[in-house]
Amino acid sequence: MLSVEDWAEIRRLRRSERMPIKMIARVLGISKNTVKAALASDGPPRYQRARKGSIVDAVEPRIRELLQAYPTMPATVIAERIGWTRSVRVLRDRVAELRPVYLPPDPASRTSYVAGEIAQCDLWFPPIQLPVGFGQVRKPTQLPVLTMVLGYSRWLLAMLLQTRKTEDLFAGWWRLIERLGAVPRVLVWDGEGAIGRWRGGRSELTAECQAFRGTLGAKVVICRPADPEAKGLIERTHDYLERSFLPGRTFASPADFNAQLGDWLAVVSTRPRRALGCAPTERIAADKQAMLRLPPVAPATGWRASTRLARDHYIRLDSNDYSVHPAVIGRRIEIIADLDQVRALCDGKVVADHERVWAWHQTISNPEHVDAAKALRRNRIGLLHPTPVPEVEVRCLDDYDTALGVTDAHKGGVA
Repeated sequence: MLSVEDWAEIRRLRRSERMPIKMIARVLGISKNTVKAALASDGPPRYQRARKGSIVDAVEPRIRELLQAYPTMPATVIAERIGWTRSVRVLRDRVAELRPVYLPPDPASRTSYVAGEIAQCDLWFPPIQLPVGFGQVRKPTQLPVLTMVLGYSRWLLAMLLQTRKTEDLFAGWWRLIERLGAVPRVLVWDGEGAIGRWRGGRSELTAECQAFRGTLGAKVVICRPADPEAKGLIERTHDYLERSFLPGRTFASPADFNAQLGDWLAVVSTRPRRALGCAPTERIAADKQAMLRLPPVAPATGWRASTRLARDHYIRLDSNDYSVHPAVIGRRIEIIADLDQVRALCDGKVVADHERVWAWHQTISNPEHVDAAKALRRNRIGLLHPTPVPEVEVRCLDDYDTALGVTDAHKGGVA
């Protein structure tokens, strides 16, 4: 079965490299029909076969010891030193993956960026206290700001997210790319948990990231550990944000933070950069022209779940409870949430639509839902326990005459 990684690579080679289907099949060692099916699909394969171990894993510690002492030692010599009797091709591939870790850096090199090629992404945690409503204030570690800077034009995009969870991170990432209007060919990250990590001498992406990059047709690269120079652009950008954007500002809410950040980004994009000799606005057109176009089908992002609505007619998202119309209690509903809205649908009909709140552990109720629940409870109580009509005894009038001592003679005299 085709893995998510191969599916994403097929789409990248086709969209980014313009490689023919026949050549893709030859490079990846798969059939042309498999390549055509991957290009025709709108989403990644549902299942991914677990990766098996390699016969080189047992001797990898010994290979690392030799490379640490002699980084340029040929693979054939390493095979002789460790007594390798299996296929040398498998050993050579592992040595090629491990060797760059032990080679000394080149201090004379200078990084240059091609238009449309690279964008560096990361999370910035501003050192501020931000009110988020309901009397709550978030600390800096609870304020992830997703940043993305383009290598060629130095164009900067950023926005504050509710959380750094996978659902919010990819929703914010897609919003920045959509705001840019094009897709950089290579997206560089620094080992964020929702994106991937560096393992076994190469970057290993999560299944969600493979599906995301496959839809975009782009490549995602995880930086090596302890290699800050690989993402120097984004690190300097974070320092610039703290020195130029934050001082002298106060923020009333997350929406106010994002509004001020957006206005500031529009201004700084017009300022000349010493490294460029011009402003980002003078390069962004060429940068976007060399990028990939936005995919025809947007990647699936945000929160999605399906469940049966419980009797209390509330759903929980990110520690908050949101009300749903009680008319669909017991029925299956679909929960769809993004960075702004929390919605619930039943048979395609919207039964809940709330603005997503930033505070934690809150109960958000729609007055219409509350009134409907009260009416349903009254009707149910009335059906289960109907109120009986009291029977009033009708007394004979003679009983009153006897009690008052009125006789027939008195009645006649009165007449």
